[in-house]
Amino acid sequence: MKTKITLLLLLIGLTSIAQQSYYDDVDITLEGQSLYNELQDKVSSGLNANYTYGDFRDTLKITDANPDDSSEVLLIYGFNDNDGDCTTDLTRDNDNFGGNACEYNREHTFPRSLSDPPMGSASNGSNGIVADPHNLRPSDVQRNGNRGSKKFADGSGNSGDVGSGNWYPGDAWKGDAARIVMFMYLRYGERCLPEFVGVGATQGSTEMLQLFLEWNAEDPVSEVEMQRNPQLETEYGSRNPFIDNPALATRIWGGVQAEDLWGTFSVTDENAISFSLYPNPARHLTTISSATPFKNITVFDITGKKVYESTFAKAQLNNSIPVRNLAKGMYLVQVEKTVQKLIVR
Repeated sequence: MKTKITLLLLLIGLTSIAQQSYYDDVDITLEGQSLYNELQDKVSSGLNANYTYGDFRDTLKITDANPDDSSEVLLIYGFNDNDGDCTTDLTRDNDNFGGNACEYNREHTFPRSLSDPPMGSASNGSNGIVADPHNLRPSDVQRNGNRGSKKFADGSGNSGDVGSGNWYPGDAWKGDAARIVMFMYLRYGERCLPEFVGVGATQGSTEMLQLFLEWNAEDPVSEVEMQRNPQLETEYGSRNPFIDNPALATRIWGGVQAEDLWGTFSVTDENAISFSLYPNPARHLTTISSATPFKNITVFDITGKKVYESTFAKAQLNNSIPVRNLAKGMYLVQVEKTVQKLIVR
């Protein structure tokens, strides 16, 4: 998965969606610390105080369901179901929960031990910060153990160890991780400072790490992220604002401009172009035709995994994408910063 663009963009007309009603009482015209404070008040009010760590075992079957098969869950940090190694699995039967090899459990994306004070132990009856479902994701048991409480650091490719005892969540998951860290800092303030869970420089005079702002922009919101918020609003009482609109992070902390899913903060982008794909659906090749020269093409599957990328030294008006080796299904073609749907037969 990524620079992850996803099926979400198709569902929202490849442009923007209306601001969710959850934010009707939030003044989103604010910026910086003022917007942070406003959103913090919002995500901290009206919560289900009785929600437990055990409850998430049932919740995750909806929030983290595989969009292609609701009997499965998507496993954070996973990337390959076909290599014979269950620790790298992307999906797993949603009933295969437990503590043994090739089962899955609950990953605290912001590790319990890294908050200040630490979140403490997690039993099925625990509630509060340790049970906050915005921080919990299904994960292969062993891969969860491999990550442990390592801090996030930059890398590339699939998830795994990087640097000196740090962890890269993977191209497919870095945006998810960043938006969870942002939520935890928003919800719990200095108890969950970004520097506790990541390495690198902060953004200007803020407490947010540049790393997470970059990941938030580079790895746009996925379909599985988007299906989490409505369910968590119903069960728990809050949403992750940075999933609903990644540009809120830019609005608060600055840094790399993230996608504005509401179209509220956007300015005209000189890299936005109009292009066509033909044939579409396609079996072997599809051709991009544009009235505006372009240099970059990227193709993503519906999970957000990058399956093709090409960059040209000289801008072009036409170019072909080979699709004969892609599995049948729906894909997203990104040319510069514009995205269109492609069906492969």
